[in-house]
Amino acid sequence: MAKKPYYITTAIAYASGKPHIGNTYEIVLADAIARFKRQQGYDVRFQTGTDEHGMKIEEKAKIAGITPKQYVDNTSAEIKRIWDLMNTSYDRFIRTTDEDHEAQIKKIFKKLYDQGDIYKGAYEGMYCTPCESFWTKSQLVDGKCPDCGRPVQPAHEEAYFFKMSKYADRLMKYIEEHPEFIQPEQRKNEMINNFLKPGLQDLCVSRTSFTWGIPVDFDPKHVVYVWLDALVNYITGLGYDCDGNHSEMFKEFWPADLHLIGKDIVRFHTIYWPIFLMALDLPLPKQVFGHPWLLQEGGKMSKSKGNVIYADDLARMFGVDAVRYFVLHEMPYETDGVISWDLLVERFNSDLANTLGNLVKRTISMSNQYFGGTLNDTGAKEDVDDDLYSVVLGTKAKVEKDMETLHVADSLTDIFTLFKRCNKYIDETEPWVLAKDEAKKDRLSQVLYNLCDCIAIGAGLLEAYLPETAEKIYAQLNTKKPEYETLDKAGVFASGTKVVEDPETLFARLKPADVMKEVQELEKAQKAAAKEAAAKEKAAAKKNEAPAEKGEITIDDFAKIDLRVGEVLECSFVPKSEKLLCFKLKFGDEERQILSGIRKFYPEPEKLVGKRVVAVLNLKPRKMAGMISEGMILSAYNEDDSQFTLLGLEHDIDGGAEVG
Repeated sequence: MAKKPYYITTAIAYASGKPHIGNTYEIVLADAIARFKRQQGYDVRFQTGTDEHGMKIEEKAKIAGITPKQYVDNTSAEIKRIWDLMNTSYDRFIRTTDEDHEAQIKKIFKKLYDQGDIYKGAYEGMYCTPCESFWTKSQLVDGKCPDCGRPVQPAHEEAYFFKMSKYADRLMKYIEEHPEFIQPEQRKNEMINNFLKPGLQDLCVSRTSFTWGIPVDFDPKHVVYVWLDALVNYITGLGYDCDGNHSEMFKEFWPADLHLIGKDIVRFHTIYWPIFLMALDLPLPKQVFGHPWLLQEGGKMSKSKGNVIYADDLARMFGVDAVRYFVLHEMPYETDGVISWDLLVERFNSDLANTLGNLVKRTISMSNQYFGGTLNDTGAKEDVDDDLYSVVLGTKAKVEKDMETLHVADSLTDIFTLFKRCNKYIDETEPWVLAKDEAKKDRLSQVLYNLCDCIAIGAGLLEAYLPETAEKIYAQLNTKKPEYETLDKAGVFASGTKVVEDPETLFARLKPADVMKEVQELEKAQKAAAKEAAAKEKAAAKKNEAPAEKGEITIDDFAKIDLRVGEVLECSFVPKSEKLLCFKLKFGDEERQILSGIRKFYPEPEKLVGKRVVAVLNLKPRKMAGMISEGMILSAYNEDDSQFTLLGLEHDIDGGAEVG
């Protein structure tokens, strides 16, 4: 019998930089769902990837001094590295620069244009580069982007538009008839009340103000704009063909069972994307789930603050499965979750080290101590065993119910309730007391066997969430991975099995002080890196700027400037400044003091004595570092200050001579 297909996707990550832990949460969540569905026997297709076009990428590449393609090659590789580090089991990592994707986007754009869904017009409004979104002035909040709160710029350009209103009623009807389509319920209400009921505006689907995008074949000065490019990855990654020659994979897996996305992009996935699919005469995805955000305690993560938390740093400090546990367990179904270093340590020590790790280690240690590691189901059972198994064998149904509605955090709590019940069972049965009475040897064996059996069942349920930990538990119990169908039945741990002699500590307890010391070093390094990156970006941006237009002047304007040749009598450091030199200059019969910010170029200023320089004398005197400067010395330098010289003269000339 063929397996039932199940297609799950994440939003493709924007390839503008390294993803933080909040971005990484989504891929871990999707992976847990995908692994769970595989356990249940589904033929799972799991797709993720990167969105790589747009103005922001073009600008960042320019600042970095590389091509946009080189830039996204670097950032996409970094995103993929993080996804792989987190042990995610995706089947395809699609990039919107992939040839098969780009080819289909060109054909789709032409098809939609030919059938009248896309038309040519012009756009005038406010544009947010970080969000790649257009807004009307009435949509702005305090004059800024309503999504991200950052400044917007006025934009006017020729563009192609998609007729969204043509499909609005059909979409509204679909949402009403498929209440499971948008989840959670709160997100569905937002889409209906905030966007569909007020009326949809036509959507800009091309740009001419930048070139980094997929060209519109029949009008190459236009590139396809972000959402028509990015959203379509969900079908191009399966082998969709606009000409109708679809792959067998597309025929098997479309429509998607689940699009897993952040709550900030629900509008694009539940309004734009379904309408594009309607225009292409394709079925809509079965469900779009807009998950909440994982926020830093005390405010948003900021590179400049040095409080951005990255998955690779967390994995190095706590381990991959500990990070997976935290983000899956701490994220509520609808409301935002919170991450903090204190909470990370607390969860690690209480849940992973104590509840799970200590349970496994002491069970195996007692098995070795009392029976040389070999455990048998002796049949010496008591009522407390039935109570243990009622909790353990009932866990699978609870997990399935929670996962069916994507209450993933609740399902993980159910599994740890199983492990807590095992710990309680140890306290109830007191194996160390039973070991003192030879007559109770069979009972002791039964208790330890029950524990190993229940731990094996728990590990089987835990596998989708913490796959490496589950494998380690199987190895320590010296048992094969149990079949999913058996996880609500006793006896998955074979009687007579010998556990390992030297059990591994799955999660060693952490000292909060040691963790916080490492965090301080991490944040210090982040701040330094952010400062260095900002300086490089500023320098690169300055280098890429067009020279400022200074405007024409007349000979009368130039005649107002009193330029004179001066002889350096003295030159010394200014005591209260790290930048200034103090010059005593002679201009004929007149002496003046002029301060100049060129100290870094002349570490031995006394060597300038006797040189002749050119200075402006009719500048208004200015107080600098407690001293008066009566003019300005002229110099020449390049943009990065790697070359510098005072303005010199071809031949010696008397001090005070006019320059003109």
